[in-house]
Amino acid sequence: MNFPIEPEILGIKLPIHALFEALAFVIGYRYYVYLKKKKNDEISDDSRLIIVIGAAAGALIGSRVLGALEQPVRWMESEYFWLYLYSNKTIVGGLVGGLIGVELTKKIIGVSKSSGDLFTFPLILAIIIGRIGCFAMGVSEETYGVSTSLPWGIDLGDGVMRHPVVIYEIIYLILIWIFLRFISVRYDLRSGLIFKFFMISYMVYRFGQDFIKPVFYYPNVQLSAIQIVCLILLIYYAKTIYQIIAAPSKLILRST
Repeated sequence: MNFPIEPEILGIKLPIHALFEALAFVIGYRYYVYLKKKKNDEISDDSRLIIVIGAAAGALIGSRVLGALEQPVRWMESEYFWLYLYSNKTIVGGLVGGLIGVELTKKIIGVSKSSGDLFTFPLILAIIIGRIGCFAMGVSEETYGVSTSLPWGIDLGDGVMRHPVVIYEIIYLILIWIFLRFISVRYDLRSGLIFKFFMISYMVYRFGQDFIKPVFYYPNVQLSAIQIVCLILLIYYAKTIYQIIAAPSKLILRST
């Protein structure tokens, strides 16, 4: 397999990464609509729509800002400051920005009920689809790992056997999906717990993953921008983490 993977139709190279990003948005949203129809949603359709808009706006801003902060020196030295900001993005920034957008929107429109559970599985599906596009780009996108001598290392287009971090992430997300589906079917959980568990588990994974990626580490803390944001979010969810570890039974309303 040669990277980047760029199939051609009638002599025109397909923008495989952009296509999978578009598929991620479309399929993820359609899956969200499907799940919403099946669930007796306590939040009205109008409020849901406003929350989705708030999430999208927050995700757009958060993904770009954190993406640019991954390489702060390169960003500050760029001749095209705003173009550099717009052209860089990261999923962690999108998730955190989306969370902030949702919480601010809910405060504005006066919604106090948890809204995250309904978004969880569509988000996981969308990330998996989008990551397939990242993998196809090899080292053309900054979603590759450092060199490795492990037998499953992959040459992503530069002649170096690297950690296939995108494959790791896809496998991890599939395992999260299976686990969350299992507990959501077997137990009636407190509202919002499924989303919180996803966010906590994904941030833990992404914190660790950056240690095997060629990233910029901020000198005072020796952590990447993504790792710093992951830690902040884990602190934000500290109460939930404590409950999951110390008193998981209190998070279960009843067995189904």
